[in-house]
Amino acid sequence: MKQLLIVFLGGGTGTVMRFLIGKLLPYSGKGFPWNTFYANVIGCLLIGLLTGYLLRNANENQSAFILFASVGFCGGFTTFSSFANENLSFIRSGDYLMLLSYTLLSLVSGIVMVYLGILIEKHIQ
Repeated sequence: MKQLLIVFLGGGTGTVMRFLIGKLLPYSGKGFPWNTFYANVIGCLLIGLLTGYLLRNANENQSAFILFASVGFCGGFTTFSSFANENLSFIRSGDYLMLLSYTLLSLVSGIVMVYLGILIEKHIQ
């Protein structure tokens, strides 16, 4: 039960942060969905930082932190379902150039940011 509460609190915190990004960068349903893109890229960087930290400092006393930050916060903060829905909108509207650019930029940026997070954390010793 304690683990569920930890994930719940982390997810709620991540969701609120995602909501705030949506308020700062509202998406009208047209053009490039920067709010979702930034949330996903930032979430990838954060999970990379967490992964790098855990690879260097793994111990059983951090399980609550891992659940809160990784599963909860990053899970609530990143927005894959929004990403998929926005891509479906591009398909429906026939905007295949936006579909391709958004999908590729999101995937490549996500992978790069996770790796960058691991590298940054590795050098923050």
